[in-house]
Amino acid sequence: MSKKMGFGAVLAIVFGSQIGSGIFILPSTLAPYGKFAIYGWILAGLGAILLALVFADLCSRYPHVGGPHVYVKAVFGRIPSFFVGWAYWLVSWISSTVVVVSCVAYLTPIVGNMSTSMTLLAEISLLLLITGVNCRSVESAGRLESVLVFLKFIPFALVPAVIFGHFDASNIIVTDHYAGISDFKLIVMVVSICFWGFIGVECATAPAGFVHNPSKTIPRAIIIGTCGVAAVYILNNTVIMGVIPGHVLVNSKAPFVDAISVAMGNASAWLVMLSLVASIVCLGTLNAWVLTSAQISLGLAQDNLLPRFFGQKNRFGSPYISILISCAGTIPVLILTKYESMAEQVTSIIDISVKTFIVVYLVCCLAFLKISIQERKICKSIVGIMASSFCILMLHDSDLQSAIIVASFFLSGVLILPLMQRHEKQAKLVENLKKSKAGFF
Repeated sequence: MSKKMGFGAVLAIVFGSQIGSGIFILPSTLAPYGKFAIYGWILAGLGAILLALVFADLCSRYPHVGGPHVYVKAVFGRIPSFFVGWAYWLVSWISSTVVVVSCVAYLTPIVGNMSTSMTLLAEISLLLLITGVNCRSVESAGRLESVLVFLKFIPFALVPAVIFGHFDASNIIVTDHYAGISDFKLIVMVVSICFWGFIGVECATAPAGFVHNPSKTIPRAIIIGTCGVAAVYILNNTVIMGVIPGHVLVNSKAPFVDAISVAMGNASAWLVMLSLVASIVCLGTLNAWVLTSAQISLGLAQDNLLPRFFGQKNRFGSPYISILISCAGTIPVLILTKYESMAEQVTSIIDISVKTFIVVYLVCCLAFLKISIQERKICKSIVGIMASSFCILMLHDSDLQSAIIVASFFLSGVLILPLMQRHEKQAKLVENLKKSKAGFF
């Protein structure tokens, strides 16, 4: 029988699923917003902590495998639960594509430019490697995540200390391009960008069935971990923006390298080091998402919302069928990204993924709010209202095209819903027959 994950492994999943490639990209993206970027990080961090409180409470009530769909099922019923779980599962492995691509891309300064076929081979090999680790057992994936988080957390604690002596607040200014926009609109725009870094706040709830004392372990890990992630993002981005002038930072392809070079010089050496760190960061995120994706489909299968073979486990207790199916779904998307037209859409994949995740978060917040109101818990009701309002704020500026694509993630489940309803009736019939035979004998 496989061992279960403890607090350290779950905390590592919280860190690993949230701290990804965004920490290297966002300083440049946010540079034109000046001080509003700092406000955005703070507000996005507060929003993530509100969501952490919501998921911590829901997980303590319903510590079962699968995460969000479990909570939706308990409050709103099976049909809403199916659509939330279906969309959550789809976006979990589709968004992993960007992480795989980033992980290999960050190694370019070390291995040099590779041909398209060699890059694809490296990406698929990396995906298969992490898939193999997760097939070995959930515990193995948790141990790997603990090691990777430790390796990647150290640089984010050291870099601000190294460059802080060159911090100059005058470098943090709003560019002329955004000077005429209202403060409120700027903040909303920035928070939407910053929140990309917190996607995955709920990941630790998915493997609840493989966690020791999940009703206590997971909530502690989510809250502590999310607070730590917020501190890492705010500290690193603020210091980098203060070291490099905004008009220079906006054109930087490697903000961490450029910031360290300002303080210590020798950019080539730092580029190699940061390339390794960035790859480790992405590797940890990929491992966390492969683990999460498999647990999502496993939970859906256990609730008869996906075919039962998704829940089949090997002798190590790992849901290897779910893991292999998610891997098989990711590979075609990786292949498509090798075409120029698709490669240009990587940013769009991220944007759509974020919005899909936020819709899932919103439904969970509404479930939490309904429970809190029914139980007349005033403080929890306030948290539920604030968390729901935050999600709505993140979605309100979506354009029509994005809204249609996000809706398609959910509505595509219509194609298999009749099949799953028939499957559920057959499962109940078999169960009733077994009970009747047992009663007869």
